[in-house]
Amino acid sequence: MKKLFAVLGLLAALAAGSFAQEEASQAEQYYSQGKFSAALNLYEDELKNAPNNPYVYYNIGNCYFKMGSMGLAVANYYRAFRLAPRDGDIRHNLNLAMESAGEHLVPGGMPEVLHKLFFLLSYNELKGLAMLCLGAFSLLLCIWIINRRFGKTVWALLAALIICGGWLYLRRGQEMQVLAVVASPTAELRSGPGTNFPASANLTHGHLVILKDSRNHWEEVIVKSQGIQGWIKSESLEKI
Repeated sequence: MKKLFAVLGLLAALAAGSFAQEEASQAEQYYSQGKFSAALNLYEDELKNAPNNPYVYYNIGNCYFKMGSMGLAVANYYRAFRLAPRDGDIRHNLNLAMESAGEHLVPGGMPEVLHKLFFLLSYNELKGLAMLCLGAFSLLLCIWIINRRFGKTVWALLAALIICGGWLYLRRGQEMQVLAVVASPTAELRSGPGTNFPASANLTHGHLVILKDSRNHWEEVIVKSQGIQGWIKSESLEKI
């Protein structure tokens, strides 16, 4: 009986995988035909089965980009970038979508090569590397204490651990920021959480903001590219 259930489970998994491939193929066909809304629906269905697949987010971002929804395109490209920061296509399209709103992926004054190095690994990859360095260092340190072997390797691992730890600390600061994108065509930045407060700026879709507080369907934000702070209606934002 157990073997029967195992076979049935395997067949169900194969059928689900085949169905997902058919959906992906159909979505690509819709996209190539310019039916971006139909392709988007299929990609969003695919996302339910693969919530951590950067290339599904990338394809969703492409659909929104073609449909002119730059804010939602930036949000999905950014989700893809967090999962696969080394992918050149994801990086290029994210930067292209951000530039349409006057934003830039690489902060002003930072060399692009340094930005690429900083995001060479995803956050989870970096955590894994740091844990690996810590485990190897601890093991060899014990060996060195007992019989004084692998001394140079211990020092090399200590240096690697310090570098990875500092890198992880800086990246954690980035990861802890709650980001959102202006998704509506325009959004007013006000001095307080309500329309009775004066507007200090108008932001177009695609602007990246840091969320600081929430109150009565309003979000307190910092506009990353301009360093200005204010309140925007929650409905105008897409959280990343």
